[in-house]
Amino acid sequence: MLKTISALISPQLLKTLAEMGHGDEIIFSDAHFPAHSIGPQVIRADGLTVSDLLCAIIPLFELDSYAPPLVMMAAVEGDILDPSVERRYLQALFGDRAQQRIERIDRYAFYKRAQQAFAIVVTGETAKYGNILLKKGVTP
Repeated sequence: MLKTISALISPQLLKTLAEMGHGDEIIFSDAHFPAHSIGPQVIRADGLTVSDLLCAIIPLFELDSYAPPLVMMAAVEGDILDPSVERRYLQALFGDRAQQRIERIDRYAFYKRAQQAFAIVVTGETAKYGNILLKKGVTP
């Protein structure tokens, strides 16, 4: 164990976060996401929710300030988004000062970004459209 690092962050995830550079992207996906067939490194975090992991990693992870650092999948035509999912993620990342906006892109554009991501972390999240992409920034 390391001091001040959440026990929710596995050694593999900690190593991955440290290896990422400015502009690299990481996906925190729900349990339904086709991570293993998309291509990049996949890290399993079964049993954890995306919001719990976001809360654990954000003290260690600087978000990009030059490009939209948060991206989620837009609803497919005919589906509806549950706004509590986005609120939960923003709360996990920013607490009460959640002023950051999340960009929404269509499903296939999100899959394309995921193919080029540094890693995908598959969680036990069951919320529909519960995937979020984070773009790493420069540590001040």
